[in-house]
Amino acid sequence: MSIEYKNHEFDVIVIGAGGAGLRAAIESARSGVKTAIISKSLLGKAHTVMAEGGCAAALQNADPRDNWKVHFHDTMKGSKWLADWKMAEFHAKEAPERVRELEQWGAVFDRTNNNLINQRNFGGHTFPRLAHVGDSTGLEIIRTLQEKGIHSGIDIFMEYTVTDLFKDNDGKCIGCIGYNRVDGEIHTFSAKSIILATGGITRCWSICSGSWEYTGDGHALALKAGAELRDMEFVQFHPTGMVWPPSVRGILVTEGVRGEGGRLLNSENERFMFNYVPDMFAGDHAETIEESNQWVEEVVSGKLATVRRPPELLTRDVVAKAINSEVKAGRGSPHGGAFLDISHRGEEAILKKLPSMHHQFKELAGVDISKEPMEVGPTAHYVMGGIRVDAKTQESCVPGLFACGEVASGLHGANRLGGNSLSDLIVFGKRAGEFASKNAKGKSQPIIDEDEIQKAANKILAPLMNKEGENPGKIYDELRDMMQENVGIIRTKEEMVSALTKLNEFEERQKNTFSGTSRKYNSGWHQALDLNNMIIVSKAATLAALTREESRGGHTRDDFPTPDDDYWGQILNIIWMDDGEVKIKQEEKEEMRDDLKDAIKEVKAIIAERAAEHGGEK
Repeated sequence: MSIEYKNHEFDVIVIGAGGAGLRAAIESARSGVKTAIISKSLLGKAHTVMAEGGCAAALQNADPRDNWKVHFHDTMKGSKWLADWKMAEFHAKEAPERVRELEQWGAVFDRTNNNLINQRNFGGHTFPRLAHVGDSTGLEIIRTLQEKGIHSGIDIFMEYTVTDLFKDNDGKCIGCIGYNRVDGEIHTFSAKSIILATGGITRCWSICSGSWEYTGDGHALALKAGAELRDMEFVQFHPTGMVWPPSVRGILVTEGVRGEGGRLLNSENERFMFNYVPDMFAGDHAETIEESNQWVEEVVSGKLATVRRPPELLTRDVVAKAINSEVKAGRGSPHGGAFLDISHRGEEAILKKLPSMHHQFKELAGVDISKEPMEVGPTAHYVMGGIRVDAKTQESCVPGLFACGEVASGLHGANRLGGNSLSDLIVFGKRAGEFASKNAKGKSQPIIDEDEIQKAANKILAPLMNKEGENPGKIYDELRDMMQENVGIIRTKEEMVSALTKLNEFEERQKNTFSGTSRKYNSGWHQALDLNNMIIVSKAATLAALTREESRGGHTRDDFPTPDDDYWGQILNIIWMDDGEVKIKQEEKEEMRDDLKDAIKEVKAIIAERAAEHGGEK
């Protein structure tokens, strides 16, 4: 029996309506092609809003010493030198223009005394570089892009989940299929270009900042369509997610808190980050509490810093591992984290610079951050890995399939610097939209094979055909707990081998779930379908982590604690799918251009000179 569906035809389809998807759709529509966005949830409900602290761009408004070369250096260094240097170059050079563009479109950034866009300090950034709107930067960017988007002639399909991509006989991506989450109707979309902007995978862990949409849909769609993934072992555990009380567990405390002078303390009231400065950052950060406090005083008063920044502003991977170490040593907070204290800045300053943080935790948790510390700890927040794309065009190895934002890989390597995600999505969202529209122009509307449509539609309805079986919600919770336990912030071979075995078991159980028979408002059915993607991306992350026998950035092996620069520092893990099986191979990273090597040397010399002036090591 043939399954009924509704068909739609567009030039460019953008799957995902966060910052990257919106920016891509705007650029596509501006080029004159017929563009649509398919959003899993309501417009405006995106992980972009969790990026609260700021958008990284070398505007030079807070410190004239900043420039694209320093931003490029910081990004490469933060990535532990595994970032795609071509993407890092595009990003560092183009981010200022993209931020100013947002301002022209109506984004209301905080201002300096000279009425320029203000910029704050963040971990891993040499200079204050993050353009911000208090602690609601991501929300303001989403608001601005939505406002621009709705006047750009973009068609929007809200509360639709895409389950499969279609290709023609030449291997080109020509469309997709999905269902309306409200009424359960099936829809196909014919398109000349498709852009994946679906975000990340962090819902695969039980303690995470991601909401229910973050089930790795784009990663899985790309794999099943023949695209490759890279860097999937590198999952960023944000160091400061709330661990107590339960009402706010997993909610992020923006890095802006530390950028404004927040102090990390253990149960002995010790500022422990001074004990965890890695060799590669030696001399870059304050070595005494006095120097650290002086930096805060200078920065919050609007002066250029004359001393080094506090070690609390080390990169996220370093801070997360330090908190984890303190907990294991018995010096953690009562609920398994550390204390983050910003109260010394006073209520007036906190209400001005961190209003959302203050309101949110006071209302939801009864914690007044202007008077008491927060209990924070690592929470799964961002995946550096994703679809392998061309740096210039954002096209994958599948012709006609593009990706941007968190679902794409390359810019962040082994570790993402805070603030780079927001500039990533506007820089590469713009590029994806530009080149996807160029790819679409002049082509006839593709026709999707009817047999392929019926096959994909049957997959969508399969969970509804079961007469009995497990509750998909039970498998969903068990999978997340398993990933938290076995493929979390600290990993071992034995745990990850066990995880792969359990993931195979989850795969079999997922096929036999029972979620009822109704298509309308059936969250159990939706969850059963999401599980398929979660299992695929969990396998990809686990296999990559098992293969990389070293510790680097967001990947820490307890059985291989030392970075191996000679081998693994030169190697990328590439994931692909063969006949439904997730597989892995290694490739050497591409040699950087000489002029960019010279730029890095130039920046290193400047940083070393400053460190020497401040009494640090060269």
